[in-house]
Amino acid sequence: MATTEVYSATTAPNPKDSCFKVPSEHLDKIRFSIKVVEVLLSFVAFILEEVVNSCISCTALYFFEFVSCTAFLFTLLLLVLLSTSLHKRVGITHWTRVDFLYTSIIAVFFLIANIAFGANSNKPLEKTAVAFGFMAMLAFILDLLYFIKSVGFPFKRSSTTETINGAAASAEAPPETERLNAAAANGAE
Repeated sequence: MATTEVYSATTAPNPKDSCFKVPSEHLDKIRFSIKVVEVLLSFVAFILEEVVNSCISCTALYFFEFVSCTAFLFTLLLLVLLSTSLHKRVGITHWTRVDFLYTSIIAVFFLIANIAFGANSNKPLEKTAVAFGFMAMLAFILDLLYFIKSVGFPFKRSSTTETINGAAASAEAPPETERLNAAAANGAE
């Protein structure tokens, strides 16, 4: 009796099916690196803010805490979604718009939180947290600038015209060149 295999493997490995795919359809290597820096800087800013044990104006401290924690968690979530195939399961089709809006909003909130917390900080630890907040804000702005340079503005209307049954769609129907009833009436006489 021959020693050949009776059963063979039923599934073949797919080398393209890995956990993290960088570059992916929504994130290239440079933007992936920028997003990793955003996550790290916002995390450090959040940790430094958490170490502060007393505050003069706690409202500014709490707002800075909210912004840095939100930036850390949601940027990490966005990074995981855009660098894996999970973004296909969420049901959002315009990831470029989501990414652009989120990055813009966090950059503006970081600017406001840094100004408010920096104006009320006296201790070196608070100033260090503000410095990391400003660095995180600069990373978000850099991400926006590189996004616009590489992808373009995501809300720009396209110059392509819609088609209906193969013809260009227009607001009004073109005028008739010959009336159908008039042609029938002339032929009937």
